[in-house]
Amino acid sequence: MTPDHTRIAEPDHGGGIDAAAARWGGTRADWLDLSTGINPRPYPLPPLPADAWTALPDRAAFAALETAARRFWAVPHAADIIAAPGASALIARIPALLPPGRIAIPAPTYNEHARAFRAAGWTVTDNATEATVIVHPNNPDGRLHPPPSTPFAVIDESFCDTTPGATHIGQSTRPGTLILKSFGKFWGLAGARLGFAIGDPQLIARLKPMIGPWAVPGPTLAIATAALSDDVWAQTTRARLATDAQRLDTLMSRSGATPLGGTTLFRLYDTPDAGAWQDRLARHRILTRIFPYSTRWLRLGLPDGAGWHRLEHALT
Repeated sequence: MTPDHTRIAEPDHGGGIDAAAARWGGTRADWLDLSTGINPRPYPLPPLPADAWTALPDRAAFAALETAARRFWAVPHAADIIAAPGASALIARIPALLPPGRIAIPAPTYNEHARAFRAAGWTVTDNATEATVIVHPNNPDGRLHPPPSTPFAVIDESFCDTTPGATHIGQSTRPGTLILKSFGKFWGLAGARLGFAIGDPQLIARLKPMIGPWAVPGPTLAIATAALSDDVWAQTTRARLATDAQRLDTLMSRSGATPLGGTTLFRLYDTPDAGAWQDRLARHRILTRIFPYSTRWLRLGLPDGAGWHRLEHALT
């Protein structure tokens, strides 16, 4: 089913344990949240500098983070980079970089891009020659896109750290191009609120005053600099996520769901009735994700530890 492109959609996200508890019962502590694509085994927090909580972040801390990010993602020297309080903060501001026009956003996909562009007066269509947004890998089905060829292009790589070989980071030197990265998903620290825009220096220069000074807090700067410098953790984590994603596919297939794709941080399944599946699991205090444009699609993040037993019990 194709999403309705004629209006600004209501927010549609994973998470929302409080709302789930209000609907199905229990307390926050009772719930296993599989509605997001966040690594369930987060990066271990390093020791923080004594002034991380008390001092305004200085240039050296931002420079250290940028250096670590450039190295980790192999950002070309000709591309600029900016850190922001989450990729969502960048998504909300990017439409204001240019006068409103027509922009192609292949659907179905993460709906905040279309929502932000419509709110800024843009016309979102299936085809446009002047501007494009792709989510790569796509959320929720994990499909990969070729790089856009339009004069203005946004490439959301929030989930690409699980498959770094698929990155379009080489496109970041192309005029009119921005690549988005999310720290919270692969490293499992969504509460740190950190995202990056990488690309055309002219566009990054326009974004900087929109984001403002001290946009990233001191503790986040220190944690992310350490995480982006830890290649061993990243490699080990990719291997574990791949194994766990296959385990989840096997478990869901045995229960009657058909795997459709996704990434190794979330899996998408075809079911006869996604709402009924969500309700069934919610009665076991397991939150999953369904979509307003499909009555059959169910998306699950990865369990960890005892969460595997809880999910298996709920399915049987």
